[in-house]
Amino acid sequence: MVEGDEIPDVTVLLADGTMPLAELGLPLVVYFYPKDDTTGCTREAQDFTALAPAFAEAGAVVVGISKDSPAAHAKFSAKHALSVALATDVDGAVCEAFGVWVEKNMYGRKSMGIERATFLFGSDGKLVKAWRKVRVPGHVDAVLAAVGALRS
Repeated sequence: MVEGDEIPDVTVLLADGTMPLAELGLPLVVYFYPKDDTTGCTREAQDFTALAPAFAEAGAVVVGISKDSPAAHAKFSAKHALSVALATDVDGAVCEAFGVWVEKNMYGRKSMGIERATFLFGSDGKLVKAWRKVRVPGHVDAVLAAVGALRS
């Protein structure tokens, strides 16, 4: 995905059912993370939760996406008191549409997995900014700043 691209025509599975991604609301922050209840993923979700009121005040909807099941998301959310919406990419179509299903290399072993990435769509439904290969510390603050810049 490159700046100016439209939100992909994909559907996500939320706790209360399926919904086209574009219908979640705009501006929209979509962040992809590899796995529930791992160190980096937990920290990122906690950071988005901590700043959820600021994202809401700026009018932005935030959703985290992984391939974990809705039951795993519910357990993860409850365990860490998360308020950010978590969606399941059941068949991998959302990851493919965003180009985040990639080959990873850990300790010399190659495997496929989700690249930690965040995408910001403006009120027109077009991609404003993409963060690839995200490092968690300070990332959510940068995303919030970009959301704030949409208003000016």
